[in-house]
Amino acid sequence: MIGKRLKQARILAHKTPQQLAIELRERGVKTNAQAISHYEDGVSFPDATFMVEACQTLGVSAAYLTHMNQRTVDWIAYRDSPCLRQIDQERIEAFATDIVDLQFDLREVLCLDGLAELPRIPVATLEEAEQAAEALRKTWQVGERPLDNLVQIAEDNGVIVVDYQDECARFDGLSGWCDGAPVAVVNTTCPNDRVRLTLAHEIGHLVMGTGQVDKKQEEDLAFRFAAALLIPARHARRELGNTRTNIGWGELGTLKRKYGVSMVAWARRAHELDIVSDVRYREMRNEIERQDWQTVEPPEFDYLTDEVPLELKRMAELATSKGLISPDRLSLVGLEAWLPPAEPDTNQLTVYHLLSMPEDERNAVMERAFNLAADYDFEVFEADDFYEFEDFDD
Repeated sequence: MIGKRLKQARILAHKTPQQLAIELRERGVKTNAQAISHYEDGVSFPDATFMVEACQTLGVSAAYLTHMNQRTVDWIAYRDSPCLRQIDQERIEAFATDIVDLQFDLREVLCLDGLAELPRIPVATLEEAEQAAEALRKTWQVGERPLDNLVQIAEDNGVIVVDYQDECARFDGLSGWCDGAPVAVVNTTCPNDRVRLTLAHEIGHLVMGTGQVDKKQEEDLAFRFAAALLIPARHARRELGNTRTNIGWGELGTLKRKYGVSMVAWARRAHELDIVSDVRYREMRNEIERQDWQTVEPPEFDYLTDEVPLELKRMAELATSKGLISPDRLSLVGLEAWLPPAEPDTNQLTVYHLLSMPEDERNAVMERAFNLAADYDFEVFEADDFYEFEDFDD
């Protein structure tokens, strides 16, 4: 167990076994990369000195190395750039698994209802991808409006959205399942319109059953699903018309601010719905490449609404304020900044403290509390003691 967590902490710290060994030797620990690999594989067990210094070097607590997640995530799809390395994938998966496991723990201690289920729809064609997106909009009851905040809509409908920050932009999104719950990981350092398209793309992977197509076709279907979810065909035709010989970039920029979908994606959507011809779309693509809009579009058309997951923060603050979960549990995944301000030191015990005690100690505390309460006079209210409304002045 400790070996697996040691490897996870090392990966999250962006260190190889060789780098960790060098840093530990500088701290006076006699070790090498092979010994660390043996610890991680469970072949041998590290001593106390190694554990203490490794925690300091990796920036984790001892509790991190001894904690084992109760759940695993079955990852199904990545949306990434070709330069995403295997170690980057492992880092993303390790971080996201920790966050997902914490979300389940929080839901349990807060006695929240189970997560809503996503529909599962067989899809093999682009038209079926459009229909699947339309079916999801109906399931989510979002009506005809543009989806103002896709992250919040997804969280409200049972999708666990994990915020992963990769400023190198090597990673966009990842999706999977955990105990039947849908999980989507998005890189929130990207512009909001890209975050929305990535999340819609990952939701497409979760909703569509595409077992009969190859990987490239599956990606094409996910892109089509994402476009149809954010810009249904009837919306596109209402905004642009059925056919156009030309579409100005200012017009697409305005639509970007309304729908939270990039100008590049709007141009592609107009083409796939035959609103613009192949020739005109090629001209638009050439202009996009000349202006380098694949990377950064004109800032005056930025989509300004935040697309940030909030459900984890809400549950964490609620659970810690009620004393239902230890602050140490949040620190395991680096969420110390979310902890409530420290309260003045008192002798008051929280529910969490009582539940964490051995049964005999907990019973002794409760007995002392009842004995103390016996010395107080309590006023008993009868039903007839309540004031009548007419006793109050208007």
